Amino acid sequence: MKRVLVKSVFDAFEYVMDHYTPAGLEDMGEAKDTYAVISIQDTHTDGFGVEFTTSKYCEGVLTLHFDDIVKEVEGAVLFNTDMANEIIDFVEMNMDCDTLLVHCYAGQSRSMAVGLFVLHMLGRDNQEKLSRISPNMYVYNKLIETYENRNK
Repeated sequence: MKRVLVKSVFDAFEYVMDHYTPAGLEDMGEAKDTYAVISIQDTHTDGFGVEFTTSKYCEGVLTLHFDDIVKEVEGAVLFNTDMANEIIDFVEMNMDCDTLLVHCYAGQSRSMAVGLFVLHMLGRDNQEKLSRISPNMYVYNKLIETYENRNK
């Protein structure tokens, strides 16, 4: 995996569409890198109405539904260890992709936490980014804790 991109749902859709070409015009496509998508969707809206699927360039999709919260809230879904394990497994299965695309609604909190964790998982330094942005630290810490427990 060469890079990790964190986007809003709108920018993620645009990224995917840069890889689209009509049948018979494949040579005219703008982007040719392979990618996998972690799609983080809200539960209170039952998602965003956008569903990513595998394709010629998209080698895998993991869709998770959880909300941007840091403690139990009635009517909302808190990120949990099962979801963390799904993310870790998905990243491990898609290491050969050029790009990991992670999105949530705004691309700021949940997806940033996942993106920063993946950098850590890949052995890349994420401390400078972690110090200047505001990811959902509950999600980030749950991923770190789950990953460390798996590797004991």
